Order: sequence, then C-alpha cells, then structure tokens
Amino acid sequence: MDERVLLVEDDPSIREVTALGLKGAGFRVTTAVDGREGLARYLHDPFDVVVLDVMLPSLDGFEVCREIRKKSRVPIIMLTARTDTVDVVVGLESGADDYVTKPFEMPELVARVRAVVRRSQAAPEETTLTVGPLEIDPASFSARKDGHDLSLTATEFKLLLELARRPGQVFTREMLLDRVWNYDYLGDSRMVDVAVQRLRTKVEGDPARPALIKTVRGVGYRLERS
Repeated sequence: MDERVLLVEDDPSIREVTALGLKGAGFRVTTAVDGREGLARYLHDPFDVVVLDVMLPSLDGFEVCREIRKKSRVPIIMLTARTDTVDVVVGLESGADDYVTKPFEMPELVARVRAVVRRSQAAPEETTLTVGPLEIDPASFSARKDGHDLSLTATEFKLLLELARRPGQVFTREMLLDRVWNYDYLGDSRMVDVAVQRLRTKVEGDPARPALIKTVRGVGYRLERS
C-alpha cells in the first residue's frame, strides 16, 4: 500500500502520533499545521485521502473541505473533538465522506482510511443503470439526470449506485453503512441520513418533497423504480 494521505492537524502531539500510525499502516503521509497550509498542499500535490481536523487555525476544517470539494472527489475524513450532532452534520454537508471523533484509537482511524480508499478505488461494474430520469455509469464513475451531469462525491455516487442496483428495495441504514461505507453498523445513523440528504439536493427537483429517494419510516430508504 502506498496511498498518499494528507493529514491536517494543528495539535503537534496528535499530528505526530497520527502520522506515525498511518505510516506504520503503510500510507505515505504529508502533514499540514493549519487550514491554509493544508489547502495549499492539497492543491499542489495529488493525494488519495485527506484526514482533516475540524478546529484549525486560519481556515477551519469545514471551509477547507468545501474548497477541496469544489475541485475534487478525493475522500475526506473529518476529525472532531466534539460529538455534537450539529458538527457531524455540518462536516458531512461540507462534503466529508466520514468522520472520527477524538480521542480515537489508531486501528479505528486506519480502518476508516482504508475503507474510503477502497471505496474510491473499487473496480466498478461496466453496466450502465437507468432508473427513471437517472443514468448511472459505474465504468466512468458518472451519473446524469435527464441528460445533465450530476456533480457527486465518491460516497454520494456509491450511495446512488447501491440504491439503483435494486430499485424499489428498502435499504436499512445498517445495510447502507456496510455496503457504501464498508464497515459494520456502529450505532450512529447520522452519516447515512446526511449523505441521503446531500444526494437528494443533487438528484431531486424538490429535495423537501423527494420523488426519487424515498424514506421508509423506521426502516431506511429506497429508490423509486420510475
């Protein structure tokens, strides 16, 4: 494994320990000490994944995430010392693929990094799927609605693809965590809910009244057949 990780963390002790742990797991790690440096490093060099602290000097992690998302689908994992729902939601709405709360164990972070890398590099199926106005092409990692390209992150694309593989089927949050995020249910469904909300803003005519991605109360989500 030689995937490149950009670690943006202002706390020197956390930065050093995390960098050593990721290097020990086989990743090539570049570090940055604040938001502006992190964004500059990302724009200068290619990376396979970004591990980004929320509370950063100069530019906070949310803003760095938004700026990166304007240019790239690179997987982004947010590090946060808070467990408040608002922070988690804001991070995911900024375009993050995953989040890890501090203090964290290195095996957990390594597992999350490996999962987002696998998700972004997974060999796609070749068959184009058409569901109603949506056309999903796994081979080119692209999706369109009514012939217009959709700007999706890697996680949003994988989520849409998973729903489109079985239109009409209800997917529980546990199923989506396993199939889209590549790890077992951890007792927190916020990540799935926010990802669905973000996906709706891109595929629905009126996200407040979704016609394509339906909520099945108490169960999960399904993609309408037509």
